Amino acid sequence: MEQRSVSVWPRLEPFLLGVLPAAPPAKFSMHYLRKMAAYVRARTREGCFPRLHWPLWRHIACGKLQLPEDTAWLYFETCDLLAPRPSEERLEWAEAVSQCGSVEELDKLRYKLSVDTLQFLLFLYIQQLNRVSLRTSLIGEEWPSPRSRSRSPSPDRDAKTAAQNKNWDDQAHLSFIQTHLSDLLELVLEPEQLGGPGQAVHDSQVSAEALRGLSFLLEGSLSRGRAVHGLHELLGWGPLQAQAGYSALTHSFSLPRLQAWLRESLTANPFGTTACLRSGKKLAWAQQVDGAMKRAKIARNTHIAPPGSRVVLMSQVYRQTVAKDSEKLAGANVKLHRCSEAYIYLLTPLRSVSVEKCRNTTVVLGPVQSTVHVQSCEDVCVVCVAGRLSVGASSRCTFHALTPTRPLLLPGNEALTLAPFHTHYPSLEDHMASVGLAVVPSSWDQPLLLGSEGPLGNPPYRLLPPSEFCPLVVPFEMEGDTTEIPGGLPPQYQKALTAREQRVQNWQRTVKEAKLNKEQRRQFQALVEQKFHEWLLESGHRQQLDSLIPAPPETKQAAG
Repeated sequence: MEQRSVSVWPRLEPFLLGVLPAAPPAKFSMHYLRKMAAYVRARTREGCFPRLHWPLWRHIACGKLQLPEDTAWLYFETCDLLAPRPSEERLEWAEAVSQCGSVEELDKLRYKLSVDTLQFLLFLYIQQLNRVSLRTSLIGEEWPSPRSRSRSPSPDRDAKTAAQNKNWDDQAHLSFIQTHLSDLLELVLEPEQLGGPGQAVHDSQVSAEALRGLSFLLEGSLSRGRAVHGLHELLGWGPLQAQAGYSALTHSFSLPRLQAWLRESLTANPFGTTACLRSGKKLAWAQQVDGAMKRAKIARNTHIAPPGSRVVLMSQVYRQTVAKDSEKLAGANVKLHRCSEAYIYLLTPLRSVSVEKCRNTTVVLGPVQSTVHVQSCEDVCVVCVAGRLSVGASSRCTFHALTPTRPLLLPGNEALTLAPFHTHYPSLEDHMASVGLAVVPSSWDQPLLLGSEGPLGNPPYRLLPPSEFCPLVVPFEMEGDTTEIPGGLPPQYQKALTAREQRVQNWQRTVKEAKLNKEQRRQFQALVEQKFHEWLLESGHRQQLDSLIPAPPETKQAAG
């Protein structure tokens, strides 16, 4: 088979889910990672190679790279979230963490956790994807300016974000790999293959072990549309081995020939955002906006993409309620972009969710296995069970979350509200089990601020006062056994809710004991209904109720 029929591309998930949407620590540069690579390979017996255990990474990160321990754990935990572990194993880990009664017990438990060393080195290197460039900052492309966001009511407003988030940009992923391929290959080379700092010897060899590490970032196929394989699997095929410089004597690949073959074979991800927008299956919902029919732009590749590359893109959902619990969404990476005055319910297990440049929108999600990331949003409410919640450059947003990890607050946030998870739907607990998320531990109220502080050092968030707490009712009939909020509510919120319910009962008793006659009851009922409708209009809830009314058959669109 000719070489041109082979395609290699950057995997989506390491960049989408692994790269934190913020500038990385300065010491994640190649200079320090090169030293780290030599250090871990020299300490195989100490738990550094081929798998790096938490105590050794903490020693490297805190002792040598001068990172805070919370930051060291953040990166280690993020890499672990990418690992393909069975949901049962993640549930067992969650149970073990919830039973830790002290910091010492938790630390002892973390000693058992390890990550693939070569993959972790590559994981740390690709954090540079979102590094702010001084050159582009000077010409205005990446300069962080969270206060410059437009407050225009138009859902199509042009807004500058606090940072250029490239996690979804498959063209940026390809450019990054092409630009830094030499460094990436060097990080997985064995020490004896290096002639000096940053210099591979002329006849350097790339081992099969190194190829498995590179498969963390690269995958491909023998022809587009066929089975997708990791790089090491792809290069197990004889004709490709010859092209890439394989030696049967050393069972390794020539570095110069492998690098040349990779450069010739690299292409954009055929399952990435660009391809999905160009040729993905379109979904559409008709909606009435200011007297004119407009459509939300919704596309997906879930009908053709392999696991890990399934993408659903939803843009410009405006003044509409969208609800989906379809299997077509299960396990997908979902991006909600520029939605405004909308109510979005995605009640199915998801891989990840990004909410970007949305405003005045409520998003209710099924369990999200990895990350829910909110970027450059205003007045958005997100309700989720998720492996992680992260927020950047957003203002006046509320998050009702159930998450085993600390919410990550990135720079540029202001006036955020963190609150406990407060809803349920019938199949929620089954969905949670399917993605390995449990009700404990829950760290929704213990955010980690990564370079994120408010004016004069004030935190950019508050915890929702119990007096303001109200549960959310999912307004759809579904099948399942979940009848209450998984894990219940924190005591102070349950107490406030019980007190509110008691006040309602007292009011109902007062009305009953008033012994109104028929005409008085009619007048009283009319007054209550009038005040209720006024409240619906003032609060904006009238729009949500109206949008729940099924559209006439002739206006419905095929959902695909």
